[in-house]
Parts: sequence; C-alpha cells; structure tokens
Amino acid sequence: MTYTIRPVRPTDLAAVTEVEAICFPAAEAAAEESFKARIAAFPECFFVAEADGKIIGFINGCATDSKTIYDEMYENSACHRPDGAYQSIFGLDVIPDYRCQGIAAALMDHMIEDSKNKGRKGLILTCKDRLIHYYAKFGYKNMGISKSVHGGAVWYDMILEFGDQKS
Repeated sequence: MTYTIRPVRPTDLAAVTEVEAICFPAAEAAAEESFKARIAAFPECFFVAEADGKIIGFINGCATDSKTIYDEMYENSACHRPDGAYQSIFGLDVIPDYRCQGIAAALMDHMIEDSKNKGRKGLILTCKDRLIHYYAKFGYKNMGISKSVHGGAVWYDMILEFGDQKS
C-alpha cells in the first residue's frame, strides 16, 4: 500500500476529527474545535498519513518544556511553546482498516525525526498500560502512572530522551 506523510492543512479538519472519533472512545476523543485550535497553533507539530486522497491516520501534539503531559494541554493550544524542549504526542491515530501495516510506526518515526531536526530534547506521551510495550520499541521509558485523568482513563507517562543531551 502506498501512502504519504505530510503536514496537516486547515482543510483536513473534518477528516482528522472523523479519524479521531473512530480511534478513541467519545470521552477521550478530541472534538473538532480542539483540532481547529491545534491546526492553527501548531501545524508544524501535526502530521497526517494519506492514501488515495484519504486521511488514514495522524500524529499531533504541542511542544512544551514539561517532561509530562498535563490535561490542560489537550484543550488549551496556548500551552504550545514553539521552542519547547519536548514534543508531546496527544494522539497517534490510524483507522482500523489500515492498522498493522506500519503506518503508526512511520508516523511516530516521522515525529521523532522531526523533533530531532528541531533540536528538541525528546518526546513525551501518555498511554494505557496495554500500549507501554509498543512505545518502548521506539525507546520510550515508562515513568509510571500519569497525573492525567483525561477521559476518566488510567494513563502512563512515557518519555523518549535523545542520547547524550542533558535533561
């Protein structure tokens, strides 16, 4: 299958909102207004995977100086710091028909490489316990249960710090 990874565009708003609704329970899914604000505030930290003109997945998150994600970050795009030390990952979404084909990994690898190119110290995310091993494959370390209570779920803080940089 052929797909491309590219920066998000404002015209992608409806498609990314739909993908999010497919990939996350309603209590955890970001709403269209949230995506509109994210696309406006940090399009340089938001990438989509596209196949045959259709958005099949995406990865996004603001840049921050925090080593963990806190709940306000999801809804307040003003938390974005363009020169932040860490790239957060709010969501790594791939619609079910396209899963298990390496698209999520390609999106993550793209975000990691982009973060290195921007001089960041690393990346941060939260995930459920069943995904800790998946993110560990990229070099993320489990920092324990997160203070985040987003969507009423139990989240784990994960961090990927680039080698030989001081944290």
